Amino acid sequence: MVTTNGTNGTNGTNGTNGVNGTNGASAAERPSRNPYASDGDNFLSNVGRFKIIESTLREGEQFANSFFDTETKIKIAQALDDFGVDYIELTSPAASEQSRLDCEKICALGLKAKILTHVRCHMDDARMACAIPGLSGLDIVIGTSSQLREHSHGKDMDHIQRTAVEVINYVKSQGLEVRFSSEDSFRSNLVDLLTIYRAVDQIGVNRVGIADTVGCASPRQVYDLVRTLRGVVSCDIECHFHDDTGCATANAFCALEAGATHIDTSVLGIGERNGITPLGGLMARMIVGNRDYVKDKYRLEKLKDIENLVASAVEINVPFNNPITGFCAFTHKAGIHAKAILNNPSTYEILNPSDFGLSRYVHFASRLTGWNAIKSRCEQLGLHMSDTEYKQCTAKVKALADIRKLTLDDTDAIIRNFHKNVTAGADVPLVEGLTQGEKRLLDEEEAVLDQAANKKGKLDSVAAGLPVDAANSV
Repeated sequence: MVTTNGTNGTNGTNGTNGVNGTNGASAAERPSRNPYASDGDNFLSNVGRFKIIESTLREGEQFANSFFDTETKIKIAQALDDFGVDYIELTSPAASEQSRLDCEKICALGLKAKILTHVRCHMDDARMACAIPGLSGLDIVIGTSSQLREHSHGKDMDHIQRTAVEVINYVKSQGLEVRFSSEDSFRSNLVDLLTIYRAVDQIGVNRVGIADTVGCASPRQVYDLVRTLRGVVSCDIECHFHDDTGCATANAFCALEAGATHIDTSVLGIGERNGITPLGGLMARMIVGNRDYVKDKYRLEKLKDIENLVASAVEINVPFNNPITGFCAFTHKAGIHAKAILNNPSTYEILNPSDFGLSRYVHFASRLTGWNAIKSRCEQLGLHMSDTEYKQCTAKVKALADIRKLTLDDTDAIIRNFHKNVTAGADVPLVEGLTQGEKRLLDEEEAVLDQAANKKGKLDSVAAGLPVDAANSV
């Protein structure tokens, strides 16, 4: 593969973050507007001022493969803090004695991120959590949909509201932050939701939360609910999106556009069932909209190490198509793509790999390769030829790639041996180790290529008004 570290030109820059420039300035003088930014006229949008509540150590513990011992939890917490997340959310200390002890140890680390724990809307849970030294706040949750009220806790909305007010007032009396969230918000009655959110807002909750607990919401539904809620409460709005229907990252972005302030994430999206909004996926989406804010706030070059740490802990591989860090994320294979990428990376990249401490790759060991990619690889190897020879070498690579899968070593061997043959008059095989069947197929492939080249030469000669025989001397 051809590795490049070039910049993306103006790709991803914010200009004036959606503002068209000052009155009277000429078009050439105005900063270019980022076409991928949120609408500059949307005063509710928090795309350029959001906060992350990182829930790998809470939601992530619900992932099927998860078992985080204390040492692993501490490593993950420190890595997330180093990355720059605003909050780290931990499993409720009421879940188990070890959960309580782990919560105490992480609170004692002295991290820059605020430490939260996620508890049921119940006084016993709240008292246990508030007793932990160094804890910044509590995330309180209770189901509000008819399904959860009937089949989970069995409480009606009046009881839920009374209990919520009692628990929130207690937490506030202990000097801690408090968030109140409905669970299964998008299958809850809208009037019930707005009533309880208004009640907790009036007593001074720091945030209210919306949770798409079963991953059923669409981006349009998210936008409508968050925007409606923004007109009802004055506190911050936190959103938690599950990915059962593949909308978690899109839903998070739409929530911020509509006025939400905080998004829950987990590394690689791990969590209950298909998990929640992935930290890396959210970074990919947000950096396109406001590159300066994201790069200034978060240490993006740490993302790959964090994902590898968590992937190892839960015994999974980072998916090939994972945003940013998947091994295919910045790999270009098609010939037409490679040519454009080598000229200007922004042609086929909306993200700049160097923002994340990564490199792009131009894949040239395949039948899809183009001569520009082969030329670039030759230059990396210190081999120089004419454009006609680069194209001939490319034809050899493609011919062999039609017969078998090529390795990088195969392709480099073809390039080096072709260069030796054309510049030193040598006659060495382009690649060693071919079977008799592969040699026969390659001979047939090259015969077809030679016929095509001769035919093209004759046609070019006719077009140029030369005798047809002149094509043979080209």
